[in-house]
Amino acid sequence: MLSFPALLSPSAANIRHISAAQQTPAYAKWGKLAMTNTKIKYPGARILDYLHVGRTTQGSNCTETFKLWLARDNREFGVFVRITFDEKTEKIRAITYQETPR
Repeated sequence: MLSFPALLSPSAANIRHISAAQQTPAYAKWGKLAMTNTKIKYPGARILDYLHVGRTTQGSNCTETFKLWLARDNREFGVFVRITFDEKTEKIRAITYQETPR
């Protein structure tokens, strides 16, 4: 049987804590932008789910792709959101939306 002081032993004290900044993925800011712009493009829709599909790079441009699952007017559907931006300046080149039934 372990007593409470045993839980505070030196081995238990060696647990590393990771700050929120270290846990935030690089694509998080683009994901927020994808959700914000999707709410504007699809007013009244609720975002039910969010998936970061991945990043592609072509020359100096990167494209972050997200799949959002939406509900609106008793209908559920997916939207692929692709955000293309300059890798160095992060200037947005294009944002595209493609609906999908799955």
